[in-house]
Amino acid sequence: MQEYPVKVGSMLFTMVDPNVGHEVAYNRWYERDHFYGGCMVGPWILAGSRWVSPRTLKDKRFPTTSPFAEPVDAGSYVAIYFIHAGHVKEHFDWAGKQVVELYKDGRGFAERSHAHTCLYDFADAVYAPDETVSIELALDHRFKGMFTIVTEPSDDTSDEAHLAEVQSTLASQLFTDPAVRIVSSWRLRGDGVKGEGAPMKLGTDGGNDRRLVNLVFVNSPDGSAWDVARAAADALDESGVAKVTFASPWYPTNIGTDDFTDQLW
Repeated sequence: MQEYPVKVGSMLFTMVDPNVGHEVAYNRWYERDHFYGGCMVGPWILAGSRWVSPRTLKDKRFPTTSPFAEPVDAGSYVAIYFIHAGHVKEHFDWAGKQVVELYKDGRGFAERSHAHTCLYDFADAVYAPDETVSIELALDHRFKGMFTIVTEPSDDTSDEAHLAEVQSTLASQLFTDPAVRIVSSWRLRGDGVKGEGAPMKLGTDGGNDRRLVNLVFVNSPDGSAWDVARAAADALDESGVAKVTFASPWYPTNIGTDDFTDQLW
């Protein structure tokens, strides 16, 4: 795939639940205010997207317990933002001040809880042989589904060996299903979101600091692709190099609607 100067450097991953009874209000606030006012109008944002895991998809999550989501079905929505390489500090210097100002102006939303929110650096991406969508375009392309597969290395496995094993195993197995298009891997950023000054707790610490959050973009999160993902996770667990600590399928939100808000629990 041809290289271009625009490069993703980091992502903000924020997985959240609205409080019961506030699903529609939360969805509208996030989509129509916070998505833009808290993130997209900021400097050096490349792209953003929102994804939802209704009950039918939450029931497919594994393993049954996870350091990434406690309980494993926590987190009905995930918002993902890509920040341009080399300018992450500039963006989050702005974002830290912006969220304070928004809450001062009454533009927060208290009826929600974070399952996991943190900042990750881009490590690498592998593509289906015929894929033309680069990772920089993945959020704007509006794939019909996404998998989040979190892996942790064994104690004696280096970060490089962990990444190589995860990408090799996921690519070799997942790309056997034509629905799977991109496997991208992301490492915890050393100066990631810690929660200081945040208006609420930001959820779990995510587990091992050497984990990878692997975002798999798919043409459908239903059907055979998820079965292949489970088989790939089993292969990773059996490798002795890495283990899967959280896996979830997601639909993209249907922007401008309240779709899925009545299907979360």
